[in-house]
Amino acid sequence: MTTTDLHHPDTRRAFRTVRRLVLAYLGLSVVTLVAAIALRDHHAVVNDAVLVRGTIVVASAALTLLLTVRAANGSRGAFRRLRIISAVMIVAIAAIVALPGTFPAWMKAEQAVCGLALLGVAAVVNGRHLRSLFARL
Repeated sequence: MTTTDLHHPDTRRAFRTVRRLVLAYLGLSVVTLVAAIALRDHHAVVNDAVLVRGTIVVASAALTLLLTVRAANGSRGAFRRLRIISAVMIVAIAAIVALPGTFPAWMKAEQAVCGLALLGVAAVVNGRHLRSLFARL
């Protein structure tokens, strides 16, 4: 892969889209965790599972952003990890949304929105352009 490949308009557009989706995922996750912490004494709204899951989601979103930046700079390993973590988190989020009980409806809704953002990430990073670009290494 050359610098020219990384600066190709299609490559830049793809990573710009991924970066925006990941930033939305991170931003929503941080706002959710802050709200959960602020409401932690209201056990009908926030339980321990919400606080644990919220922390994990913020950490994974931050890692996803780091991988996005590194992949956009040409790291094949970061690109591979970005593909993996986006798929794994979609499955984890689907389980959270589908499982009855543990999480309140508001968190399931937030997770569904995060899942949609990650679905967009997964679609772009598994698209033909980026896969062929990183396969040339």
